[in-house]
Amino acid sequence: MASSFAPPKLADFILTERLGSGTYATVYKAYRKGDSREVVAVKVVGKKTLNKASTENLLTEIEILKTVRHPHIVQLKDFQWDAENIYLILEWCSGGDLSRFIRSRRILPESVARRFLQQIACALQFLHERNISHLDLKPQNILLCGSALKLADFGFAQYMSPWDEQSALRGSPLYMAPEMVCRRQYDSRVDLWSVGVILYEAVFGRAPFASRSYAELEEKIRSNQPVELPPGARVSKDCRDLLLRLLERNPDVRITFAEFFAHPFVDMEHMPSAGSLVKAKELVLQAVQKDQEGERSAALSLYCAALEHFVPAIHYETDRQRKDVLRQKVSQYASRAEELKALVASDNRLSFEEARTSRDVLREMSRDQPRLLAALGMASTAIAKEESGLDDHEALDMYQQCLGELLLVLVAEPQGRRRELLHDEIQSLMTRAEYLKKHVKVSICPSARILGLDMHFQT
Repeated sequence: MASSFAPPKLADFILTERLGSGTYATVYKAYRKGDSREVVAVKVVGKKTLNKASTENLLTEIEILKTVRHPHIVQLKDFQWDAENIYLILEWCSGGDLSRFIRSRRILPESVARRFLQQIACALQFLHERNISHLDLKPQNILLCGSALKLADFGFAQYMSPWDEQSALRGSPLYMAPEMVCRRQYDSRVDLWSVGVILYEAVFGRAPFASRSYAELEEKIRSNQPVELPPGARVSKDCRDLLLRLLERNPDVRITFAEFFAHPFVDMEHMPSAGSLVKAKELVLQAVQKDQEGERSAALSLYCAALEHFVPAIHYETDRQRKDVLRQKVSQYASRAEELKALVASDNRLSFEEARTSRDVLREMSRDQPRLLAALGMASTAIAKEESGLDDHEALDMYQQCLGELLLVLVAEPQGRRRELLHDEIQSLMTRAEYLKKHVKVSICPSARILGLDMHFQT
């Protein structure tokens, strides 16, 4: 039996320490007999503990795991059975689970949480494309193999098309979506709520509905109050936006899978992968060419884009010597990007000063146009906000608002000197906004941070 004190006997494996147990199964660390001594995890399910529902769940788990192969999903190597038990032979993950990783560090830096989230999103995208829902996503079911995360325990997983609905209670209450806890119909979007809880726990050290009892937990989940971040939460704008959209109580308002995979905080384009270094090298070759041709702004944009792929490439590389070489290269490119950033700023300063004079003239000519004056005032505020360097995101939002207004005014403006000045002002503001977006908003990581970032992933 799975619940017996001594590990069960299995023909090809030696079962050793017990790693954990649940209602229907116990998981052991095991070694394959023979010369290879391969390490695996064996999930032992006692046949006598299975009822009809749990038997169906187990068969679905085996079916799903036998058909999926993905670097961020635990691999089912084989399954066997005897008179008493069913055995799932699973890939061994030496780093423990994400819950233990978070507890050992209390909270995770946002950069580390983001890397982990990218891997979860990559696995979920793979499952979503095959109409598979996990339905029990939680840190305890996410395992670490080195710096790689792998989704595990598909005991509640189901094949669910986007329009399929279920009503059976599945998963762990702390990570269950409200529509599931309230025993209403639910669909695959419950997995997105669980991802939100996991991300919240990673960056704040506790789940949003952490409670002392199940009754208290259920009351919090059933409440109509929107989920709020902890007071004084220091997270980026993108992280905050994603958290609140994932933890939307109403599944019809909750972020969709497509929106989640495309969200700027998830940023799957820059997820560490085998292609990261290829993309980085392509971009840096273009950057060097533009740099040699004296096209500073274009070179800076390309260096920034290359660095965004070089950093994930460092994470992906496992060979220590090649990793050190990459760090040295990245340090050189980051230094050159910082130099170009200063040169481009100097190049733009003169043109920005010339635009300021034209803006004053335009303002004088627009005293009889309240809407145009208001838009120009907003432009001046955006410029001041940008030059203060305090909040690039807010400055960009202001640029977008005032440009929207100015373009509407331009459509209705008759030919003449004021229209020419307005056209020039719009072009100048667009240049500033693009400069801010590409060069100031893009964080050019100091070499020390780039070189040390991957240390956060050592388990």
